[in-house]
This record gives sequence, C-alpha cells and structure tokens, in this order.
Amino acid sequence: MSHATRARRTLPALFATMLLAGGLLLGQTAAAPSAEAASGRTCNPAQLYNQARAERDRAAQLKRLGAYEESRRAYARADALQRRAKQCERADEVVAPPFGK
Repeated sequence: MSHATRARRTLPALFATMLLAGGLLLGQTAAAPSAEAASGRTCNPAQLYNQARAERDRAAQLKRLGAYEESRRAYARADALQRRAKQCERADEVVAPPFGK
C-alpha cells in the first residue's frame, strides 16, 4: 500500500513539472525577437511619411467630393501615421548602443 501512495504523489508532481517546463520552452520561443527587431530597426519612418502623405491626399480628395466624415477619418489616420513616424525617428536617436560597443 505504501508504494501506491508514493506513486500517487510522484506521478502528478512529475507531470506538473513536465507541463511547466514545456510551457516555459514554448513561451521562450514565442517571445524570441523577430529578425526585424534583431536588426535594430523596427519601423521605417520614410515609408510611414509616404503613407501619411498618401492618406492626406486621399482625405483632400474626399473633402472635395463632399464626403466630409470619411475625409475627417482619413486626416486622423494620416496624423496617426505622422506621429508614429516621429516616434520611430526619436526611438532611433535615443536608443543606446549595445553593451560592449
């Protein structure tokens, strides 16, 4: 009877440990940095500025056509793209060099 009790304690603890270790391994691979983040550049400010300019052109055209609500939304998207591009530029300027360089 002593052996059955010991197995009842050991096996669930062993399974719990295996599940925990497997979860940690999966979490590590999911949280691994992408190739884009590893290269040091996570966004392209020039591309974001171009998208903002295209969105502003689209908003102006919508405004000329009388679609004021859609135009307002397009201007808001253009402003958001512009802010994101500025944030990317500031992040590139402020980022510290890697340790050891």
